Amino acid sequence: MPQPPAPTRDASRKIHRPPGVGRARRAVLAASRPEPWRRGPVPTALALLLGLLMLAHAQIPNRPWNLGSLVETFLPWLGLGIPVLLAGSLWRRSASAVVALLLPLVVWTCLFGGLLVDKSHPDADLTVATHNVGAANPDPVGTARALAAFGADLLALEELTPQTTDTYRKELGSTYPHHAVLGTVGLWSKLPLSDTQPIDIMNYGPLKTSLPPDRNSLETRALRTTVTTENGTLTVFVAHLGSVRLTPKSGFWTGSRNIGVEALGKAIAAEQNDRVILLGDLNGTTDDRALAPITSQMRPAQKTAGQGFGFTWPAAFPVVRADEILTRTLTLTTSRTLPATPSDHLPIAATITW
Repeated sequence: MPQPPAPTRDASRKIHRPPGVGRARRAVLAASRPEPWRRGPVPTALALLLGLLMLAHAQIPNRPWNLGSLVETFLPWLGLGIPVLLAGSLWRRSASAVVALLLPLVVWTCLFGGLLVDKSHPDADLTVATHNVGAANPDPVGTARALAAFGADLLALEELTPQTTDTYRKELGSTYPHHAVLGTVGLWSKLPLSDTQPIDIMNYGPLKTSLPPDRNSLETRALRTTVTTENGTLTVFVAHLGSVRLTPKSGFWTGSRNIGVEALGKAIAAEQNDRVILLGDLNGTTDDRALAPITSQMRPAQKTAGQGFGFTWPAAFPVVRADEILTRTLTLTTSRTLPATPSDHLPIAATITW
């Protein structure tokens, strides 16, 4: 049976568009897609805001909620916003956002780029170490033996308890013939110690009225002692400043710590010996403006002679440099963290030359 003929296309039915309609349609579509310099206004604004935040961190007010100190405590971590915003800028194909990221990148590099460079050199006349051993440390014997094996000339310990102090005395005694313990802090030394005195950093002057009741407020948490070396005397301060808290009601509460900073800064300023070392748990970072009474007089070891940020707390995943070694007039040559102990802080050490 014959098949019907296939339908043929009727040329007369072809749609004819007026000249220029295609070009107009393409122009409308192009206009609806912004150029690379016009894309991504949000990541561009966020990049500029991040850069300004790091650049002007000192201008952030501390009221309310102690916001300025909180930002400065975690200031290095603001750099993590740079790769996040870079990914968003590339996804949006925004040239303006990529260029805007140069601001936070340059600011972060100026603030912290020097920490990535190894500033250590081999000269060393004295090795010092400090460790918050932790009141809840389950193995003080192992902690003491690990610290003794490191062999620092001066070893400061914080957060000692009546139950563990004798353990540290016993385990460290063979390595360190001299020691001084007052309250919750102590210094073990291979060199003679003298003129050890407590420093009241928990009930200081006019600020003490702002300190809420604290079971540790009457404990000695700082001491000053004199170390006799073959190159002369050296004044050493050991301190464990008050705790800080982050609460929904008061924000970043630092009242106890700030009282201690004022008291310790006054004691250091009054010290007549030019050679001064401060070892301890500051419960804050040297970037925090609240520590200026101390940091304006002394140089932090990690920024002077270390490499990297040297974060010490919490030991499982350190995010802040809560523990510090600072000096006045002495030359720091190395600074580093030591292997973890059962404490929630990492120990740190530094070498010093006359």
